Amino acid sequence: MDKRLFFVGLILAASGLISPPFALLGGLVYGLALVHPYHVESKQLAKFLLQASVVGLGFGMNLHEVAHAGRSGFVYTAISITGVMLLGLGLGYLIRVGKKSAFLIAAGTAICGGSAIAAVGPIAEASEEEMAVSLGAVFILNSIALFLFPAIGYALHMSQSQFGLWSALAIHDTSSVVGATAKYGAVALAIGTTVKLARALWIVPLSVATAIALRSKARIQWPWFILLFCLAALANTLLPAFNPAFATLSHLGRIGLTVTLFLIGTGLNKKTLKQVGIRPLLQGVTLWMIVGTATLALILANWIHI
Repeated sequence: MDKRLFFVGLILAASGLISPPFALLGGLVYGLALVHPYHVESKQLAKFLLQASVVGLGFGMNLHEVAHAGRSGFVYTAISITGVMLLGLGLGYLIRVGKKSAFLIAAGTAICGGSAIAAVGPIAEASEEEMAVSLGAVFILNSIALFLFPAIGYALHMSQSQFGLWSALAIHDTSSVVGATAKYGAVALAIGTTVKLARALWIVPLSVATAIALRSKARIQWPWFILLFCLAALANTLLPAFNPAFATLSHLGRIGLTVTLFLIGTGLNKKTLKQVGIRPLLQGVTLWMIVGTATLALILANWIHI
């Protein structure tokens, strides 16, 4: 029965009949209520599908807009990542979260959620439990953001440009940034995705700095899919004759993202919630609220913009 329901959910997510937030919600209900028959395989597929979907979305974007958003968001990203990392480590110390878990939660909040944690965790020699706790804390907040951010954006009458920038700076994972901004509009999606991917590039310097500080010899993971995203946008810009094919690839990217969110949702279960505990979750919530409200205020005041 569990297997059948899993495949029914998977097919519905791939059908295009349901939106990304509802796909995530369906996955969450499944993960919390039933036993996942393909937990490991689902996790691996979600990682690959997210990267492939981001590349697919690139075929629907103009390179000039991507470059402009990337340049404009670079300074905000550099300043905010530094500030969030320091603040996150400070909160972890005050709340008495384990050093490695606090570092991973701060990295996930500062850069790009689970991808950053997965990249720096092995370098920091984090245990499986520390990885699970950090990923669980970030994922719980990520899921909330996918539903909460569009509602706040509409309530405050934010423009698509403002919402895209805010989502990229304040939502953890690329998957939820794309899911939230796709619901808000095409401009929000383009800005949110581009700024978030530019932010994801900081995985590399953070990994290098962590390896140097801890004298680790673990292999650094390079986010090659971001380069493929830029090449897809380049092709869409320079080869207008292929626009119908590119539009199809972009649509497949959106469907792939919906399936990804369903798979991510199924990965959250009662065991994960129990592992996270109150202290890491408190650190994650506090840090996220500070980042979210601060960036929102600065964007609404027009101090930062694209």
